[in-house]
Amino acid sequence: MTLLLLIIGSLIFLVVLSFGVEAMRQRPTAPTALYWAPNIPIQTTVIGGNTIRYIKTGKGPPLVLLHTLRTQLDIFEKLVPLLSKSFAVYALDYPGHGFSNIPKTDYDPDLFVRTVEGFLDKLDLNGVTLVGISIGGVISLIVAANRNPRVKKVIAINPYDYAHGMGIARGNGWAWLTFTLAKVPVLGETVMRLRNRFIEQRILQGGVANPEAITPGFGEQVRASGLRQDHYRAFLNLLRHAHMWDEARQRYGEINLPVFVIYGDRDWSRQEERRRTVQAIPGAKVETVANGGHFLSLDQPEHLADLVKSFTGAKASQATKLSPDDRV
Repeated sequence: MTLLLLIIGSLIFLVVLSFGVEAMRQRPTAPTALYWAPNIPIQTTVIGGNTIRYIKTGKGPPLVLLHTLRTQLDIFEKLVPLLSKSFAVYALDYPGHGFSNIPKTDYDPDLFVRTVEGFLDKLDLNGVTLVGISIGGVISLIVAANRNPRVKKVIAINPYDYAHGMGIARGNGWAWLTFTLAKVPVLGETVMRLRNRFIEQRILQGGVANPEAITPGFGEQVRASGLRQDHYRAFLNLLRHAHMWDEARQRYGEINLPVFVIYGDRDWSRQEERRRTVQAIPGAKVETVANGGHFLSLDQPEHLADLVKSFTGAKASQATKLSPDDRV
């Protein structure tokens, strides 16, 4: 009985402590310039009542970049300069991510799909190539399945449509522990309020093949956005709806436009999960990139840029032909 009371008392103490830690956090101000490209203006627009941060740079056919869960448009810091020579490149922060609004709502796939389709409508973009990583890849595929007339092609990078939303826990031990606990009521909120720089850095490293691929600027911006008021609640809500991303595969058979699926060889997805996704998409083209993790735009930006250019018909700087050994 004494041990039980001690455990209960310790848990209550941690819960109370976590509220104090969260209340004392210094809230960041939204950056007025991109740390990686200060000459690219940061813009905002309102989609579905939410203020959305986005950027536009370059000239050419429109290409819209969609980031992973928990990150933001800065995940394309290395890719945007390579693509802006051939495209008008757009990238946005989803609701509850980066420095877009954090609405009190359910962070299910429908919210993100509505936001992206609303973005295309608001900016009146046509002939668009959607390029998305992780949930960004799944969002792109759902938009294609919706037969959105503004979209011409889709490139889905490491689409996050497996493991009932727990693929992120495969990154490393820190990710497994954090996101397993996050699913437990009360305990999950406590863990998120007690989040710290060390653990966040280790979790990010689980998304790349080479830890040095995560630049200091990217790590700092992801941490800063996570310190915003109510961010952790939105992220927990996203995690608790993450199993719904698996359901998107049921829509893939409705896609009737060109799709290119790209995997990093060290992505969290397993071979059978990759084959299942590719086989569900009519006529999908597929390639696996060596030495690439889930955050492929950080690990292999040059290779990825060449693949995007090749698939869209833009000039690539190196050969990107598929070989049998590269196929999933």
